[in-house]
Amino acid sequence: MKALLDRRRNPFFQHAEAEYFLAERAGEVVGRVAAIHNRLHNETHEDRVGFFGFFESVDDPAVAGALLDAAADWCRARGLDTLRGPASFSVNDECGLLVDGFDAPPTLMMPHNPRYYVGLLEQAGFHVAKNMYCYEGREPTGDFAERLTRGIDLLKRRFGIALRPLDMKRFDQDLAEIKRLYNAAWEKNWGFVPMTEPEIDHLAEQFKPVVVPDLVPFVEKDGRVIGFAIALPDLNVAFKRNPNGGFLRGVVTVLWMLKTRKIHRCRVLLLGLDPEWRGKGLDAALYHWIWERGKAAGMDWGEAGWILEDNQAMNLGMEKIGWTRYKTYRLYDRTIPSAATAATAATAAA
Repeated sequence: MKALLDRRRNPFFQHAEAEYFLAERAGEVVGRVAAIHNRLHNETHEDRVGFFGFFESVDDPAVAGALLDAAADWCRARGLDTLRGPASFSVNDECGLLVDGFDAPPTLMMPHNPRYYVGLLEQAGFHVAKNMYCYEGREPTGDFAERLTRGIDLLKRRFGIALRPLDMKRFDQDLAEIKRLYNAAWEKNWGFVPMTEPEIDHLAEQFKPVVVPDLVPFVEKDGRVIGFAIALPDLNVAFKRNPNGGFLRGVVTVLWMLKTRKIHRCRVLLLGLDPEWRGKGLDAALYHWIWERGKAAGMDWGEAGWILEDNQAMNLGMEKIGWTRYKTYRLYDRTIPSAATAATAATAAA
């Protein structure tokens, strides 16, 4: 988190800027928010959307409203006309407000907020911009598992494809393939912002120590990578064991649990295919690979997502392979009035 927020270390700030605000009452911090101007988003979508993120607040509409107004004012000064969030910092990071699925534990790199946050944002004048779904599932069993295995074997023969795991000895080359496919696979998604090479390198550097190569499969056709998926052990299982143990003990706990296969959950962060290979079943082959290798590593449960509510192909695909939608996240929008309109409203209120 410290590296993420550091304007000098995080390459996100090569194309963006942000300001951080705290709300204090009687000397006690009661809330926080970041106001974000992502110039790459505006260039990509030709809009004037600003973002808020890292939002936390006590259950008080006055505190939440003051924080969100501060973020809106900061964005207005930069010529932006919409405030969207929460996104910490963008859709490539943690984003969305949890609105359904509060009883399930949080997973790696996904938000998990109190229920009352929904009311705080709605009372502050925000409306739904987009919903995103997460799915949970386990390794398929019985007749369905047999049919799926036969189908994937047929798929491999029909298209002449092969699957392989991440090769740590050629990590940089495999990372280059992920860079290429990531931006190509998601370029038409609502709200998508391409990740720059420095951003992907920065993220890869942080996750390299805990990556499990078998959970990062690649699909190849005639030696060319046409798809990939990234799943990571759900490190929250280890973090939960170390609530007050300090940084060093936390690192030791994570590494020990990884080595001894004590982490029984994984999260599928990404799955991307060359556009010409979509709709041919390769996504099922990638999920099946993760299921098999995850089980061998002691993992019997997985989360996949998020997936946009209107991405019918992906949502139907998850249902077809037996996974269940169990969480909903939401991005909110609010119009930022012009300086003149804001001043008029303030005068009228006074």
